[in-house]
Amino acid sequence: MKAIQITVDERLLARLDADAEVKRDGRSAVLRRAVTQYLEKKRRTAIADAYRRGYGKHPAKAEFAAWADEAVWPEE
Repeated sequence: MKAIQITVDERLLARLDADAEVKRDGRSAVLRRAVTQYLEKKRRTAIADAYRRGYGKHPAKAEFAAWADEAVWPEE
């Protein structure tokens, strides 16, 4: 791991330090998890945006319209 230096507002740092998870695991561990979650959220958003752009240019609805009558629930 590499140590980094960041600047945090004193009030925000006090709130962070008061958190039970931070007290248990430490600032670094909690901030690593927060950064990981942030980057994963951005990745999921980018993928969803790519799907929207792709299907916006080439909607799949017409392609699957012929299958609409095939979608039936099995009888018991």
